[in-house]
Amino acid sequence: MAFTAADVKNLREMTGVGMMDCKKALTACDGDMDKAVEWLREKGMAASAKKAGRIAAEGMAYAAVIDGVGVVVEVNAETDFVGKNEKFQEFVKGVAATVAKENPADLDALMECKYAGTDLTVLQQQQEMVLTIGENIKVRRFARFATGTCAAYIHAGGKIGVLVNMEVEGGIDATEIGRDVAMQIAALNPRFWDKSLVTQDVLDEEKKIMLVQMDNDPKMASKPAQVKEKIVMGKLNKFYSENCLLQQEFVKDNQYTVEQYIASAAKALGGSVKFLDAVRFEKGEGIEKKQENFAAEIASMVK
Repeated sequence: MAFTAADVKNLREMTGVGMMDCKKALTACDGDMDKAVEWLREKGMAASAKKAGRIAAEGMAYAAVIDGVGVVVEVNAETDFVGKNEKFQEFVKGVAATVAKENPADLDALMECKYAGTDLTVLQQQQEMVLTIGENIKVRRFARFATGTCAAYIHAGGKIGVLVNMEVEGGIDATEIGRDVAMQIAALNPRFWDKSLVTQDVLDEEKKIMLVQMDNDPKMASKPAQVKEKIVMGKLNKFYSENCLLQQEFVKDNQYTVEQYIASAAKALGGSVKFLDAVRFEKGEGIEKKQENFAAEIASMVK
């Protein structure tokens, strides 16, 4: 069956694949459009398996509130360029919509869910994206809050995604409060949400370090143990203010702590807000990125 340039163009629009690959598919399938799409999918799956070992540390962290459900996801790609690709970003948003709707138990369950608006699973749609874009693409992680009130914040176009979960009373709109808190989390990445969550082993380690520092300071070494203990307690307050979200200075107005800002802003609106939980995803966090040695690569090519 013969095919025309218009057929190649249509196949490209249907699949997002390059013109030459579309032409090859139509040639291999005697111009049958449906078989050509299937042929490209099969090649895409092969490409996906081939590319799966390549490091994907770029991509996008995305947070949103969808039909009242708070969702944050991270989807990785190999290059920052792809992270800014419109089709890739739409795929990430679709993953978030799937998480909101399907409430998967874990990542494996998510990959078997029907991708929002299609008959494909998330895994199959991911393979389609590999086919279309030509890079290893991987849904890495997600979190979801179905109760309470959520606010989302995305920093630097997807470098960081933060989802804040709150208990709101008094019928007020706490979106701006939640977003401000999410921005604080994005900027300072606190180790703990509240000082009550700091574990005893962390406190013991901090006290030990502080006492050793005083013992090594000629001005402090001779002071009585009880004096040193009081100094340590004062320094722990500083530790809380640096490491615990609710005790941190509020970055938009440092006359308040975050806890004080939440209470004050909620009161001004005629209600109350209690911070419950949050999730912060940073793109590529914990993934060892490949270090390219371009000089060595060029040298090997000219040998």
